[in-house]
Amino acid sequence: MSARGVALHGGDRLSVLVGGLGLGYTANAALATGKVDRVRVIELEPAVIRWLRDDLVPLSLLLASDPRLEVVQADVYGLLLGPARETWDLILVDVDHSPDEPLDPASAPFYLPHGLRRVATHLKPGGVLGVWSAGDDDPAFQAALREVFAEVTVERVEWVNELIDEGREMEDVVFFARGVR
Repeated sequence: MSARGVALHGGDRLSVLVGGLGLGYTANAALATGKVDRVRVIELEPAVIRWLRDDLVPLSLLLASDPRLEVVQADVYGLLLGPARETWDLILVDVDHSPDEPLDPASAPFYLPHGLRRVATHLKPGGVLGVWSAGDDDPAFQAALREVFAEVTVERVEWVNELIDEGREMEDVVFFARGVR
């Protein structure tokens, strides 16, 4: 998601907001592009942040040593649905299972046109929003994105989950949007 979002943006010296730390792969991939000046990760769960600090995730040492990375304990949905105090070249969200299967009902507005209009205020001109989904290509979310953004693409991502099922192949979806209408 990160490398594709950076490529879609086309710029360099980018600022990236990542929603969800997880195992650190999204943040690391953004930093590894060579086109990113800073990444701020917003993670709700203090325990996940401790995993990074205590070297319990695969990329802990690499991420902890990169001065371009900042990890903040907060609710990314609350931040993005609130007033924009700062704008970003890329916003990459990988928190909920899918637009139609949020982990908390409080994130539901993020997937609707009125919420996406709020999210768009956090993007710089030409900025790209990327949203990872473990579900299908969700026509309702696509319609909401198209109502707010001029450019919307949906890409299937194949990857191997080496942590379960002896490297089972997975397929997920990433929604990209830019150009506020």
